[in-house]
Amino acid sequence: MLDYASLNALAAVVREGSFERAARALHVTPSAVSQRIRLLEERVGCALVVRGQPCTATETGRRMCQHMDRVLLLEQELHGALPALAADTDVRVALPVAVNADSLATWFAPAVARYAAQAPVLMDIAVDDQDHTFEWLRNGRVLAAVTGTARAATGCSTQPLGAMRYVATASPAFIAQHFLAGVGAGSFARAPALVFNTKDELQSRWVHRLCHRHVELPRHYLPSSHAFVEATLAGMGWGMNPRVMVQEHLATGALVELVPETPLDVPLHWQQTRAASSLLEGLTRQVRAAAAQALIPS
Repeated sequence: MLDYASLNALAAVVREGSFERAARALHVTPSAVSQRIRLLEERVGCALVVRGQPCTATETGRRMCQHMDRVLLLEQELHGALPALAADTDVRVALPVAVNADSLATWFAPAVARYAAQAPVLMDIAVDDQDHTFEWLRNGRVLAAVTGTARAATGCSTQPLGAMRYVATASPAFIAQHFLAGVGAGSFARAPALVFNTKDELQSRWVHRLCHRHVELPRHYLPSSHAFVEATLAGMGWGMNPRVMVQEHLATGALVELVPETPLDVPLHWQQTRAASSLLEGLTRQVRAAAAQALIPS
């Protein structure tokens, strides 16, 4: 049987990023944390932590941290059912979740805030492209994710949330400078596009659908949903913005659709591990309710 005190020390080091901060969180000495992890590494026969700034988990260490996350969730649920077992009713458990940046910037953050205000959890939210959050779940780095992948990861259930609608927008001045002769493959090859990061394919997908061929886009990289909108308003480039974030600017004319009535709808799904607790189910209810209000039917 695993030594859960040692496993908890491992999870604390990975979560806090150092042995010293983990020791403070666990109210023990750094040497005690180091000893517990050394004993655990001897037990499993391999390294579990990469010592560095910050400390990170090895592949085996990550899987053991994932196991600890699930154990703590189930333990917290048991404490709720049997309060006499709880030595400290103020203990909160980490709940790792992955989500795409645009969802976090619009409808997801309020849902998580409502949930965390009532539940004994500490949210650990990772941000990645909606086409890549699935990997976080598949690799066991999170227990739930908002993802663009409908196929369920092994050991997970999946539920459709709806679709986020994107529109290709730019400032009137940018359109006058770069698209005065029309919107087409030639103008797209010259006009700078705003792209979130190297994983962001929304702009390329929309252009391919419009032009029926690949166009190599000149790109500004800007990894912030709100800064993305501000940069579009300032005329830095054109980009695919969530309609909910730019609808007021479209109404005032501060932004204009490059080609009206050509939205790009991105279906989103909620995936969670099946070996879940009522705490994770509570988050699922909040996420689904918020998505039903904010997203359009897939």
